[in-house]
Formats: sequence, structure tokens, C-alpha cells
Amino acid sequence: MIIILKIAIIPEPISVISTPGKFILTENTLIYSNKNLLDLSEYFRNLIYPATNFDLNIKSFDDKTAKNNSINLLLGENKTKLGAEGYDLEVSPTEILITAKEPVGIFYGIQTLRQLLPPEIENQNVVKNMEWDIPCIKVEDYPRFPWRGYMLDEARHFQGKDIVRRLLDIMALLKLNIFHWHLTDDQGWRIEIKDYPKLIEVGSKRDETQVGGLFSKKRDAFPHSGYYSQEDIQEIIDYAKNRFIKIIPEIDIPGHARAALASYPNLSCKGYPFRVSAHWGFHKDVLCAGKEEVFEFLQDVFKELVELFPSNIIHIGGDEVLKDRWKECSDCQKRLETEGLKDEKQLQTYFTNRISKFLNTIGQEVICWNDALDENLKEKIICQYYLRGKKKVFEYIRKGGDVVMSNFKYTYLDHSYSFTPLKLAYKFDPIPEKLEKQYHKHILGLEAPMWGEYIPNTKRLEWQTFPRLIAFSEIGWTPKSKRNFRSFYNRLNHLLERFDIMGVNYANLQKVKPNIFKRLLKVFSLITEEKGGN
Repeated sequence: MIIILKIAIIPEPISVISTPGKFILTENTLIYSNKNLLDLSEYFRNLIYPATNFDLNIKSFDDKTAKNNSINLLLGENKTKLGAEGYDLEVSPTEILITAKEPVGIFYGIQTLRQLLPPEIENQNVVKNMEWDIPCIKVEDYPRFPWRGYMLDEARHFQGKDIVRRLLDIMALLKLNIFHWHLTDDQGWRIEIKDYPKLIEVGSKRDETQVGGLFSKKRDAFPHSGYYSQEDIQEIIDYAKNRFIKIIPEIDIPGHARAALASYPNLSCKGYPFRVSAHWGFHKDVLCAGKEEVFEFLQDVFKELVELFPSNIIHIGGDEVLKDRWKECSDCQKRLETEGLKDEKQLQTYFTNRISKFLNTIGQEVICWNDALDENLKEKIICQYYLRGKKKVFEYIRKGGDVVMSNFKYTYLDHSYSFTPLKLAYKFDPIPEKLEKQYHKHILGLEAPMWGEYIPNTKRLEWQTFPRLIAFSEIGWTPKSKRNFRSFYNRLNHLLERFDIMGVNYANLQKVKPNIFKRLLKVFSLITEEKGGN
């Protein structure tokens, strides 16, 4: 009798070959691994324990005596073609073998093995009378791009440690490896800086919040607050590290800084008192580019961040910087004259160069949104492209600059499903069609931003994020030649069975396929507050 089990892996691997039979996981299954993979053996045991109640024994390969009924995790020097994140997975009726060049590859092999188990494995309570079978299979796999990211904006709405850990768990399942954490903006400062306590005493709180859309004058009259202590940050960094996810913090400067200015008004051009902003959109008040105390403040802030975050990458924003205050500011105008700058646009480049140079000297790479690109940019940065200025981005790439693609049309998770339906999201490719092949290596990958203006709670956050983030995980991992929306859609249905058990509040698959009328009116969804997910 031929037994057919579901094979529905997301992201789609490089190669999948089905073979006859199945492996049955039991309480007597043994886990063998290299000694430096014992923590990953424990990770797998802990992953399956709640649903199975199997407290599997873990042993070193040095003690291996038999192949039967075993799961084997093994590092191999001959696996160089797989790269740092690749793995081979082979399931036979008697044993499972995951091999990789690096531990992260073993981790991703475990995630694939997890998806081959019945979806009930995601239960946090024991599932009785269940056969934990895994189809026999051979998988060769490695990612297309090294940068496969998700951005969470908590400056607009604070979510908290539990939801961040939950998101990191789902990212791990999807083989995403970059968590970009947007921690400051006009509407909130969410990270403790010990040298500047007012950033959380004042900057982490606002009295009310705009509701009803971009141009609405309505406010909800409810105070909103929240921040992460440095101890919280360290806890989350450790959690992410165990899932091979790099956390990149963003301190958005010199614009999007009203929360900082409310805390320390002396950092502005005007110097008068500010409120933490309760409304969305652009703000004229930005950090003063003429005052030395602004640069002293930022250097102190970044020094504390560097002590916390081991990623060695800092995002400094640089987007949507209105220049009105700089034009009126005697300090900024003096800076223009002293530095021989032509205009306020060059003043922003001076600002970016100065902060980037400082961060480089303390061992940090710098990322900016593409608004910050300029021909006078002296320091090498990673550019994150989102909107406008594609010609300038192409020029930067051709000069050897690296870019992460977050195209507004495709990747913004806060957009309505009428503006960015699932099928359109899946069509996105990080490498632009007109970019010459020799420059493709400078496209590091993609990142899907989840901006938080209209994301007041976890349910809404998950509803906007999923299933589109699942599509982006496949775009970042799977070769373009293997991507197929119909195949993805079928596999997605199986993956969502897991999400149901996990309690993830994803948008149902009818919602992500809007009708023609909604698509025609899609642009209006950018300025209105959509309902859904609650």
C-alpha cells in the first residue's frame, strides 16, 4: 500500500524528492547530535514536547550505537555549497538526518521538519491518540538572499514583549532572519536610555491618538504609553539569537523626532515646549543640525544602543525630513556657512555623514531610508529603498552600494488588502528588472515593514501581517524560477492550519483577494482607517 502524506513546505526548498514510506516519531525516538548542537537538540525536543508529551533523550554522536528510530543533527565541512544557512534533510523509515555547514542551517532544517509533522504539533497541550508521522523525503535547501526581514513599528503603538516573542517564533518558522525594530518616532520613544531618562518619562507617553484616517481631526482621548527597559531589550535579543534572528534597532533622525523633542526641547531649532505628537503625517519640528548638543545627545544614545545590540548594524532613518525649521534657524544657517554647504538638503547629508562616521568608528554599519542618499554622501551606508528616487538608488548600486528592498507598492504590510492583495505581494521581486546582472549581488534582500499608525492591538497587527509576510518569506528564500503563486496558495492553506492551532489572527484568504470595485478604489485606503481583524 502506498501512503501519501502532505508535503507543503513554505518557503519552497531548492529541491524536494519524495521517497516511499514514513518515519514515525515516538517517545522512544533518540536525538543524536554534535556536541556543539546540543542546544538545537533541546530546542527541537522542547518544540514538540507540549503536543506529544515525548521527553526525547538527547545523545552525542560519540555514543551512537544504532540508526533505528533516531533524529540526527550533524555539521559537515563538505556542505560548503549550501552556504551558511543551507541544509540537507533526509527522512527514511528508520531515521532522520539533518546536515549543514553551520548551526543556523541545522535550525532551518528543523523548521522544515516541523512543517512535515502534522499541524497538530503546534498545540501547547497534549494531543491524544495521534500518530506523529513524517513523509520520507530528501530536501536540499539554501536561501536566495541573505537579508529576509520584517520591520515592526512600535513607536506609533507599543505592543510589548509577548507579541514580539510571538512574532520572532513565527519568523523562525518562516526562515526570516532580520527583525528591524522601529523604536522611535514623533508619536513615541520606546527604549530606555539611561543617560537621558526623560526619553521614557516624557517621550514614551502621549495623551491621545488620531483615529479615522490620515486627514481626520478626531482623537480617541485615551492615553497611550509603553517602553522597553534595557533588561527587556536584552531578554528579547537573547530570544531572537536563539532563533538565529538579528535585531536591528532604528532611531529615526533627524526627522520623526517629536517624542525626543518633547523630552528635551533644547534639541530643536525653536527650543519651545513640545507634546509627544498625537497625529500622523509629516512634522516640521526636527532635530537641529546646527547645535553641537544634538550630536552629543545622539552619540550618547548610540553608545548605549551599541552596548545592547550585538548586530553591529544601526538604522538611523533619514526619511521625510522637512527643512522648514532649518531655513529659519540661525544655528543651522551658521552650520551651512561654516561647512560650505549650498542648501538645507546638503545640511541633511552633512548630518548623515557625521552620524555615520561616528557609528563606523565604533564598529557599526549604518542603514538609512533612501531619502538620505545624496551624491555628497561620504560614508558608506546600506540603503533601504521604499519610495521615489529609484534612479538615485540605481546609481548608488552601480557605485557598489548595498540595498535592501522595501518597495512601497508591494511590501508595506500596513496597506489594505485592496491596495496590496496577496497575489500582488507574491509578484514582488527584490531585484529590479532593469538592474544589470553584475550588480545583483548588491541587492541584499527584502524587508516587509509593518508601520503602526492603525495597529492598536495584537489582533489587528497579525491580521495585517499575515498571510502577506508568509509570501515575503518565500520571495526571500526560494529561487525566482521556482516561485509559483498557485503552488504557494495550495501550500499556504496547509500552513494556515498550523496558524489556526497557534491562534494567529491572519486575514482569511477571501479577504486577501479583493473584488474589482475595491481594487479600483485602492488609493483611498491609504488615507482612511480600514476596519478588520478585531
